[in-house]
Amino acid sequence: MTTYENFKLEIDSDGIALITWDMPGRSMNVLSQSSMADMGSIIGEIVSNDAIKGAVLTSGKDAFCAGADLSMMGGQAGGSGSGSKEDRVKATYEGNLAFNMLLRKLETCGKPIAAAINGVALGGGLEVTLACHYRVVADNPKIQLGLPEAKVGLLPGGGGTQRLPRLIGAAAALPLILQGTALDPQKALKAGIVHKVVPAAELIDAAKAWLKDGLAQPKIKLGKKGPEVFAIAVQPWDREGYKIPGGGPHNGSGQVFTMGIAALHKQTHGNFPAQKYIMSCVYEGLQVPIEAGLRIETRYFTKLLMDPRSKAMIRSLFLSMQELGKGARRPANVPEFKVKKLGILGAGMMGAGIAYVSAQAGMEVVLLDTDQASAEKGKAYSEKLLAKQLEKGKTTQEKVDALLARIKPTTSYDDLKGADLIIEAVFENREIKAEVTRKAEPMLAEGGIYGSNTSTLPITGLAEAAKSQEGFIGIHFFSPVDKMQLVEIIMGQRTSQETLAKAMDYVKQIRKTPIVVNDSRGFYTSRCFGTYVGEGLAMLAEGIKPAIIENVGKSTGMPMPPLALNDEVSLDLAYKVREQTKKDLGDKYVAAPADKIVEQMVLELGRVGKKSGKGFYDYSADGKKKLWPGLAEIAKTSKDIADVDVEELKKRFLYIQALEAARCFEEGVVTDVRDADVGAILGWGFAPWAGGPLSLIDMVGAKEFVDTCDKLAQKYGERFKPNKLLRDMAEKGDTFYARFAPEKAAA
Repeated sequence: MTTYENFKLEIDSDGIALITWDMPGRSMNVLSQSSMADMGSIIGEIVSNDAIKGAVLTSGKDAFCAGADLSMMGGQAGGSGSGSKEDRVKATYEGNLAFNMLLRKLETCGKPIAAAINGVALGGGLEVTLACHYRVVADNPKIQLGLPEAKVGLLPGGGGTQRLPRLIGAAAALPLILQGTALDPQKALKAGIVHKVVPAAELIDAAKAWLKDGLAQPKIKLGKKGPEVFAIAVQPWDREGYKIPGGGPHNGSGQVFTMGIAALHKQTHGNFPAQKYIMSCVYEGLQVPIEAGLRIETRYFTKLLMDPRSKAMIRSLFLSMQELGKGARRPANVPEFKVKKLGILGAGMMGAGIAYVSAQAGMEVVLLDTDQASAEKGKAYSEKLLAKQLEKGKTTQEKVDALLARIKPTTSYDDLKGADLIIEAVFENREIKAEVTRKAEPMLAEGGIYGSNTSTLPITGLAEAAKSQEGFIGIHFFSPVDKMQLVEIIMGQRTSQETLAKAMDYVKQIRKTPIVVNDSRGFYTSRCFGTYVGEGLAMLAEGIKPAIIENVGKSTGMPMPPLALNDEVSLDLAYKVREQTKKDLGDKYVAAPADKIVEQMVLELGRVGKKSGKGFYDYSADGKKKLWPGLAEIAKTSKDIADVDVEELKKRFLYIQALEAARCFEEGVVTDVRDADVGAILGWGFAPWAGGPLSLIDMVGAKEFVDTCDKLAQKYGERFKPNKLLRDMAEKGDTFYARFAPEKAAA
C-alpha cells in the first residue's frame, strides 16, 4: 500500500489499484492544492507502474467530494493578491489550467479508471469522476451529483462545461450547469451521467467487475490514434467518429443556444456573469477538440474570477454563509443547549411552519391557539407538506407518523409546562403579545428561554411583559418557514449572552442560518426590505406606470417586483404596521409618498393583496395574476418608458436598500458585515449578484455611492441622504470589508 497525504493506493492480485480519497482533519474531501498534488503523483504511478492494469477511485468518507475548496477560490476571486493585475490574471489562468490538464492526463493515461461514487459528488468532485472512464454510484437517494458552481457566481472550472455536454448533449447538460441542479443516483443514471447504480455494499466490487471484464477483452486499435490501447480506457470524445449527442452548435443543437440565450437574459437580466460565460464555454468548446475546449473553459473561468461580482457572491453565498451556519456569532463559553420541548403560541402560517421544522428536527412541539380548530389547522400544515413528500417518495409513512406525533395542537397553556423554548407567533399587536407572554413564560423549564417572532416591534418593549427580560429574545422567521433558510435573532437591551447562545443553538438544531442584530423598529431585515417596496410605491405616487415599476424591479435581480411583493406581504399588514409606527413615533413619523394610495386600497377598496384575490394585482382561481387596470386611475399614472431613466430607477431600488443597511450598521443594529449581506440575500432576496447591500457599496466604491445618493436626495428627498459613516468612508476610500473585517465584529 502506498500512502499519500490525502489518498492511499492498494494494488490487488488482479492488478487493480484501489485509490481511496480520505483527507485528514476534514469531514469531507475537497479539491485543494494538496489533494491535486497527490492526484498528480497518483496518475504518474498509474502510468509508470506496469503492475497496475486499471484503477478504482473512491472515498474513505461518507461523501465522495464536496467540490473545490472555495476558501482558496475566494482569495483568487476579484483578482486579489500581490503583483500586477496582468501577473495575477496569468497566474490564475495557469493554475486553473493545470488542474484541467491534470484531469486530462487522468483520462488519457492509457489505463481504465472507474469512479466508485459512495456519496455526494458536487462541483469539482463530479468533474473528477467525469474524467474517469466509468462511473458507478451507490443506490442512496440522499446522494447528490451535480455542478452547483453557478449558484455561487462561478462556472465549473475542471472540465464540467466540456465533458458533460459531450457526454449527454448540450440540450440536457446546459440546464443542469446553468441552474446548478443536483441529481440523485437514479436520475443521474437516467440522464446518462453515470453508468450503473448498485447497493452501497456492492460498489467497489461493481467497479472492479467492469474493469476485469474490460481488461479481459482483446486490445483494440483505434484508427489513426496511435499505439494500441484498451478501448475501455478511452473516453467517448477521444474515439474516432465520435459525435456529440444531439449534435454541435452548427449541426443539431443550434436552437438550444438561440433559445437558451433569450431565456437566460429573461431570467438573469444580464446581472449574473457566470451563466453568460457558461453558455459561451459550451457553445465555443463544442466546436473544437476537447483540449482546446478546456482552455476555453479556463479562460472564461479566469475572467469570471476577476469579476468583482464573483468575489462578492463567493464571499457571501459560500464563505460567510458557512461561517454563520457553523456559529461564528455564537458567544463562547456557554454550554451547548438542546431544545427537547418547544412551545409555539399562534398556529397561523408562521407558527405552523415553525412547528413543522422543529418537529422535523426531533423536538416535541406544543402548538397553541385560541381554539382547538385553529390549532388543528396549524398541525394540518405539516400533514400537507408531508403528504407531498410521501407522494414523491422522499419519506416513508413511518417517518410521517412519527413526525406528526411530535406535534400537539392545544388551547391549554398548561401543556407548555417544561418547554425549553417558547416562541410567540401571534398578531403584530403589542397588547396581544404582552397577554400571551404573561400566560406562557411561567411554563418554561428552568433555564428555558422565550422568543418572539415579531418582524417589526422592538424586542425591548415586548420584553417588559416578561418576568425575565434577560431570557427574552427575538427569533424572527421568514415565510414560508420550511423553505426560507434565514432566522434573524434580535437582542433586546437586557437580553443575556447566554440567551443568545441558546437561541443560536436552536437555530442550528433546525438547520437554518442565523444572523444576530440589535433591537430597533423593524430590526434589520424588515427595515431594509421595506425600503424596496416603499420605493416602488414612491414611483407609483410619482405617476410611473405600474408595469414599468415591476419590470425595472425584476431587472435589478430582486426575486419579485415591488408591487407584487406588497401583495404577497399583504397591504393591510403593511397598513397596520404603519399605523402602529405612527402611534409609537407621534410627531417624528415621516409620511411616505404613497401612504394615501395604500390607505385608499385598504380602507376604501378592500384590495389588501393576494390573500383576498385582489391588491395591486388581480388574482384568478388558477393562480395567475395581472396588474389591476384600476391602479392607473387611483395613482394617476402617466409616465411611460420614454419619460423615465431606467438606469436611475434601478439605482433607486438598489441604493435605497444599501443605504438603509449602511444606516443600520452605523446605528449598531447590525454589527457584522456577514450578517448584513447574508441576511439581505436570504431574508428578502437582495440581488444575489451583488453579494449583499454592503458588498454592493464596496463594489461601487463609497465615494461614487455617496455622490449618487446626494444627487438622488436632491431629486427625490431626504430618504436618499447618505449617513455620516458613508461620508467618512468616502473621504478615506474605505470599504466595509476592509474597515469592519468579521474578526473585528462583536456579537
